[in-house]
Amino acid sequence: MKALRIYAGPAARAHMAAQGLAPQDVRTVPGAAGGPKGLILGPIDRFLFGDWLPQSTQPVDLVGSSIGAWRLANACLSDPKTAFDQFEHGYIHQHFEVPAGQKRMSAQQVSAKFSEGLRDFYGGRTREVLAHSRYRLHVITARGRHILGREGRARTPAGYLGAFITNSMHRKGLGAWLERVVFSSPGATLPFGTQDFRTRQVSLAETNFELALQASCSIPFMLEAMHDIPGAPPGAYWDGGITDYHLHLNYGNADGVVLYPHFQKAVVPGWLDKGLKWRHKPTRFLERTVVLAPDPEWVRKLPNGKLPDRNDFLRYGNDQGGRMKAWGIAAQEARRLADELAEWLHRGSPVADVQPL
Repeated sequence: MKALRIYAGPAARAHMAAQGLAPQDVRTVPGAAGGPKGLILGPIDRFLFGDWLPQSTQPVDLVGSSIGAWRLANACLSDPKTAFDQFEHGYIHQHFEVPAGQKRMSAQQVSAKFSEGLRDFYGGRTREVLAHSRYRLHVITARGRHILGREGRARTPAGYLGAFITNSMHRKGLGAWLERVVFSSPGATLPFGTQDFRTRQVSLAETNFELALQASCSIPFMLEAMHDIPGAPPGAYWDGGITDYHLHLNYGNADGVVLYPHFQKAVVPGWLDKGLKWRHKPTRFLERTVVLAPDPEWVRKLPNGKLPDRNDFLRYGNDQGGRMKAWGIAAQEARRLADELAEWLHRGSPVADVQPL
């Protein structure tokens, strides 16, 4: 394989050595936060949810934060391949017109634009997502506590400064400022343990689906927090990636695997842990996890030598066409990831091609 790298925890590796990897083995699929980086996973998403997983019948839990939650919600629509195509096209061609007299759009303006996009995409189709016969969606959000319980010009920066300092000392300390709130398909139980971090679960419904999904994508200071989501505890809700950047969760799945399309090998716990390299190492939480990620050497051959990211909005500035072209090339090249995955599975998913996670 030239583009794709496959990593597995020890239990997942033993599983594949004994019996390979089949669609019926998958119990959970996580979807990481990471903004435009998620574009690289579109071809794998289309293959997994459009061709491979439909060959099985077991329930599958889909756990996502931020763009990962949006990707996995698309998998729950009746025609996931078309949904992923539409999502990719819309994401690449998004354009935020800065109003006259402003240097950039305000968080309020970006949030309004984002809300409009969600309504256009899921309008009339929420029931499809919530009533899927097999997939149980879990949308992770970060709910503010105490000073972060409401958004404010002074209190939000102060609260996140405190969260950053506390988190750098101990991840559980972040729970003094934020808690993980998971919006789940009706009747679904959480597919992971919650002893690691303060957690609540709320049932998804047509009245809160779009609000929860927008909250999970609401990056502090770039978008407004979503307040007082119906059916959930009152307060401000932000991007789920703050508490769970890459979904480094205590997955159970004693009888199956966690299949994780990701844009890198490391599974970083929270967004505030990005610079804390000692928290990027695998733990026992990932023993049954199989990570599908692009090879770093292949990534260096993409436009600008990297995956698409939010910095491209600054890199290209008013050259929207240049950014769209670069992102489109990256998404097209990523088809190799899906092709190599399909070929590996066709060969019986040999464990010799799998590296330790």
